Amino acid sequence: MRIPPYAFGPLYRIRKVYRRIVKPTTFGVKALIIHPSDAGRVLLVRHSYGNRSLWRLPGGGYRPTRETPEQAARRECMEELGLALRSCALLLEEHLTTAEGRQRYQKVVVAHAVSDGLVRNGEIAEARWVAIDLTDLPGGSAVSTWVRRALKAHTAA
Repeated sequence: MRIPPYAFGPLYRIRKVYRRIVKPTTFGVKALIIHPSDAGRVLLVRHSYGNRSLWRLPGGGYRPTRETPEQAARRECMEELGLALRSCALLLEEHLTTAEGRQRYQKVVVAHAVSDGLVRNGEIAEARWVAIDLTDLPGGSAVSTWVRRALKAHTAA
């Protein structure tokens, strides 16, 4: 079933309220995706919900009992962007505790795209291949902390 783009905003707000009340332990994965023919370019996305102006890494939630972070990154990229990934390896991992007492585990993988063609679903408002130094993003563009951390870890490797 395909979710219409207008539904992501309300669903996002419902999920936020649920998480504040229940405080579940969550597991997330983000993917630093390298362009297939230009290792100096990575893929960033803007979501159609939440802070719509913020450029982020693609990704989402996963259940460790059902899939690895690498498998989850492949699944999320195919679902959200129609993008297949070749190699995929763990880049960063962190355990976070929020002010509300919720436990969150976040992993970032680095992966190489099979092609540069994208087919966005309603969850993604915009997707763009950008230079690793982020200089070709529009002036004043906000970039998530995870983007900066992933790029720093990738260039240090």
